[in-house]
Amino acid sequence: MKEKKKVRKKTNQKVRLKGQLRFYMQWPAAMAVLLIAMNIWVYRIDRRAGVLLFIFVGIYILITGMLYLYSKSLIVKDLVEFAAQYGVVQNTLLRELAVPYAILLEDGKMIWRNSQFEQILGVKGLKEPYLSKHMPELNQSIFPREENDIVEMDVYYEEREYKAELRRVSVRGFNETEKLLELPEEKEYFIAVYLQDVTELNHYIKENEEQRLVAGLIYIDNYDEVMGSIEEVRQSLLVALVDRKINQYIAKVDGLVKKIETDKYFIAIKKQYFKELEADKFSLLEDVKSINIGNSISATLSIGLGLSMESYAQSNNFARVAIDLALARGGDQAVIKDARGVTYFGGKREQTAKNTRVKARVKAEALREFITVKDKIFVMGHKFMDADSFGAAIGICRAAIALGKRGHIIINEVSASLRPLYNLYIENDSYPEDMFLSSEEAVDMADENSLVIVVDTNRPKMTECEELLHIAKTIVVLDHHRQSSDNIENALLSYIEPYASSACEMVAEVLQYIVDDIKIPSMEASSMYAGIMIDTSNFVSRTGVRTFEAAAFLRRNGADITQVRKMFRDDMDAYRAKAEIISSAEVYQSRFAIARGEGLAIESPTIVGAQAANELLDISQIKASFVLTEYNGRIYVSARSIDEINVQIIMEKLGGGGHMNASGAQFDYTDMSRAVASLKHVLDDMTKKGDI
Repeated sequence: MKEKKKVRKKTNQKVRLKGQLRFYMQWPAAMAVLLIAMNIWVYRIDRRAGVLLFIFVGIYILITGMLYLYSKSLIVKDLVEFAAQYGVVQNTLLRELAVPYAILLEDGKMIWRNSQFEQILGVKGLKEPYLSKHMPELNQSIFPREENDIVEMDVYYEEREYKAELRRVSVRGFNETEKLLELPEEKEYFIAVYLQDVTELNHYIKENEEQRLVAGLIYIDNYDEVMGSIEEVRQSLLVALVDRKINQYIAKVDGLVKKIETDKYFIAIKKQYFKELEADKFSLLEDVKSINIGNSISATLSIGLGLSMESYAQSNNFARVAIDLALARGGDQAVIKDARGVTYFGGKREQTAKNTRVKARVKAEALREFITVKDKIFVMGHKFMDADSFGAAIGICRAAIALGKRGHIIINEVSASLRPLYNLYIENDSYPEDMFLSSEEAVDMADENSLVIVVDTNRPKMTECEELLHIAKTIVVLDHHRQSSDNIENALLSYIEPYASSACEMVAEVLQYIVDDIKIPSMEASSMYAGIMIDTSNFVSRTGVRTFEAAAFLRRNGADITQVRKMFRDDMDAYRAKAEIISSAEVYQSRFAIARGEGLAIESPTIVGAQAANELLDISQIKASFVLTEYNGRIYVSARSIDEINVQIIMEKLGGGGHMNASGAQFDYTDMSRAVASLKHVLDDMTKKGDI
């Protein structure tokens, strides 16, 4: 009975207006109250007038009441009809909206979508309610996590490209008002998905990008040597043939060529054709080397290309940076620089060494100027300093002493192989105690007016104290390794010669021009001689005329060969470790030797690994050797080759670098199997692409 009474009570409740409409309908009642008040006032003044006004007010109230009661039901009826029509119109507008729109549950299931969205999905969309089944990119993992968050991404479906926008829409209180659907309290939200077809827009953007010009520079990087290798009457013919090769190659891709000097060319090509040059790996490099009309030296090219999205002037600047990088890496290669970084092609052969020492003299004069005006001079090599880096640093300190200055060598850790040489200076009273400094001591001493000279490396992360490069404003780099993209960029003087055998060879040449008739103590000459000997494997690899000239200069200054040989002899444990590494070697692809050095109970396994890599090259059919040694929580790779394989470009793929025939890399873990697998993957990939 109580339930029936409640139902009847609810049924008897009248329909009431709300909001502004209710306020508007109550205005006549307010006016009636005002008229009654005025009627009383008039009646007090004049009774006859008050009676007449009373009759008028009564008629007004009667008519107003009848109209209110009659029109209220009609207004409610019209409002209900409008609400129904409005819902239909709104639903129709949403469904027929030209923008594809859908509403998803938190698991990606579509509960509503308009006709445009259904048109995109087609018949499949009617059978499969989960959006991720159609567009795998739009899955739960990328849904917005916070209220009103927006996620934008590009998706592809049925050969069309769409820009998707996903928004998380909160519907708190949904369960209280909705009777047909109930959501968990913690999941009272929907995911609204909006798609924009950008297929044509992206097509036009791509077309516009492909029309942009790529600036480039082409240099004949051994012009003087090639001209000197051929008789004079044929020189013009050789240049004409090179010109023809370059013009035909660029004309093939609808480009422009302008000869700006006897050995330099400016080129401009469209970006769409630039991709074709990348695809054929700049075959022009090999085409020019095939020209032979009696020249004993093949002409080689260096190509630098720059691509900027901002301006053509920036593209030209990028091209200049790229050509400088190509020349610094030894030439015979193409370098592409854009906003994303640097890409290398070619560079598989060693650059021909130049017999002239004009460049060494010019650099020596510039170095002398820097040393004479600076009071604090710091010299540092690469981490885990070897004999070449140490000897070069000693040579620079001798140059400073010859100019009346003092140099400080930064060294943090002395390897077992270097310790005998290092101890000679520590135990010699003629050298100051602060000749060798740690990184912390150097940073405390350094200021903006200090001179920092980096030897045997050109990468800031490889130096003994990278922080010093940010403190000092004057930086000099002397190195024989080919440059990589992360080189020291703020150097005021950069002397990088990839054809040099060692940094000690370069420093020995510079010393001859720093001061006339410079005298080098026997111990220092021996240190530099040791650096050349170690880096050339006892004058077997990467030696040229200037290498032996530098060695002869050091011998004249008292370099003791016997002492050097004694200092760098292996002890029995190191010799056994080397044999153990060599015994673990496997031959990969019938031309690569890969060996492992694990659990070696010696002080400097990386040095022994490098020695083992050199010895593995003595095996016939081996083109390159790779030795991986575990040390201090990392795995170090020593890569060596004779002449056919450029191990530098292989090590660059692993984040390392170095010289064409001697390079290295590091892995930040100790999983040897994983490191070997990474190396093999790089070898397979580069072999497949023809880079090896």
